Amino acid sequence: MEIIPAIDTIGGKCVRLTQGDYSQQKSYADDPVEVAKRFEAAGLRRLHLVDLDGAKAKKIVNASVLRRVARETNLMVDFGGGVQSEEDLSLAFELGAHQVTGGSIAVKNPTLFDRWLEAYSGDKLILGADAKNRKIAISGWQETTDQEVIAFIKAYYAKGIKYVICTDVAKDGLLQGPSLELYRDILAEIPGIQLIASGGVSSMADLEALEKLGVYGTIVGKAYYEGKVTLEQMASFVN
Repeated sequence: MEIIPAIDTIGGKCVRLTQGDYSQQKSYADDPVEVAKRFEAAGLRRLHLVDLDGAKAKKIVNASVLRRVARETNLMVDFGGGVQSEEDLSLAFELGAHQVTGGSIAVKNPTLFDRWLEAYSGDKLILGADAKNRKIAISGWQETTDQEVIAFIKAYYAKGIKYVICTDVAKDGLLQGPSLELYRDILAEIPGIQLIASGGVSSMADLEALEKLGVYGTIVGKAYYEGKVTLEQMASFVN
């Protein structure tokens, strides 16, 4: 299982939100690039970098953070937040993103997302499938659609998506354990998908449970920043 540490940025700083609520914001570091370097030094290979300002503005805002992380580390960065146009998608890759995550855009403008998938392939695009009561949630989780999460992922898998990040909104930022049942059901229904679990990780035991489940990767954010999971523990999963 790939351990994928997360860095969320607001105003160029490393922060975490609770359940996507911008009013429940906690800052952890002034320089996200230094945090990224610590992950790389521990032997981790990937990074989940989210531009929270961009998610609000619907365009890339913290471009300099992505550029610096790409230039100053060898981490494979999957970038998300605010990528809503062809121009921003191209910009993200030009700045050094290895992959780009599309969530709201895949719901609100599936024709455009299909075009991106055709142009960049399922290796470069990750589907963001955030779920609230098993229904797709978008726009920073402020809006819940009537689309069932497994059907949503299955439809894009048929179109060529290989990777999906699935966050259970009810679990995110609460350090109360991941949504194992949801992930088990996704893998049972779509066994070929490279599922990346996100939200709720609170301990090494959670990571071991997710690995046993067979997920491709797990994003670790608040659990690391709050000292629930150490760098050494995350690095122990690296082959």
